[in-house]
Amino acid sequence: MPTVKTYPLPDEKVYSVNELDETLTYSYAHYLNWLFEERLELIKGKIYKMSPAPSRVHQKVLTNLFIPIGNFLKGKACDVYVAPFDVRFPKGSKADKDIYTVLQPDLCVICDKSKLDDRGCLGAPDLVIEILSPGNNKKELLHKYKVYEEFGVREYWVVSQSDQNILIYTLDDKGKFQPSKIFTLSEEVGSSVLPGFVLKLDDVFEDL
Repeated sequence: MPTVKTYPLPDEKVYSVNELDETLTYSYAHYLNWLFEERLELIKGKIYKMSPAPSRVHQKVLTNLFIPIGNFLKGKACDVYVAPFDVRFPKGSKADKDIYTVLQPDLCVICDKSKLDDRGCLGAPDLVIEILSPGNNKKELLHKYKVYEEFGVREYWVVSQSDQNILIYTLDDKGKFQPSKIFTLSEEVGSSVLPGFVLKLDDVFEDL
């Protein structure tokens, strides 16, 4: 378990991101008292800054993913959410002070609704989609990949807005991600998490 330094205290309000020290280890208890506008994520207690505002293309691609998935899930057991939406990844204790990883996936699908509360999701979603943007590729492909695999996200989509393709990682029975081929324009993708769902890539990247 990481050692949390004592400054700032978990219940201490923080009004500016500049008050945080990137060398320290923070928990979700700290995170709840950050009252500034900037969006941050925590990975094993370390701060990762998010882009100030997603680009228009990023938001268009996200909309083109959210609408068909949302329509498909109407009347079904699973729910779909888009960022900003906190997903906490507890390791052992579920107490706020013991949670050190909090992410905001671009889109996630949760089928076990007992994981949902007013703060977001406590535990791994079944499906996570991240849209790569300039400058965030390393974080998405390395740090988040490791988190999603470790905590048992069943399916992880990496969507490249610049290359207009999708790579799907599926969790195998040994708890390891197995990559798909790279799907490109004119192709369709399905999902092991959402049987019967079909998505046309031309629809995802239209009018960009």
